[in-house]
Amino acid sequence: MIGAGLLHDVGKPFTAFKKDKEDDEFGEWSFTDHEERSYEIIKEWPFVSEYTKKLVRYHYLIRDIKKSKKENLKRYAQKSAIWETLDEEMQADLHRFLSYDDAGKGKKRRP
Repeated sequence: MIGAGLLHDVGKPFTAFKKDKEDDEFGEWSFTDHEERSYEIIKEWPFVSEYTKKLVRYHYLIRDIKKSKKENLKRYAQKSAIWETLDEEMQADLHRFLSYDDAGKGKKRRP
């Protein structure tokens, strides 16, 4: 999990954009699909395990499922289908990773 912690956001600089005036006003950035870009960067690295690559690729999946369900977005079915392909251990690790990622940002994860 440490490797994923170090690599999960390497794609952010390549996906950064300002989505609205508020982002510009407060100096904030959006990073849509940064997890897939991060995965694309590391997927051929032979010294990174498949487990770590999967954590990097899907580290935002839980949030994406919740958001797309709440906002009734078409991608909900696609993201849910990906979730269903993951074994229980990976699902549990993604929950754990999300809580670590939130803690690193000073956020408390909502149940």
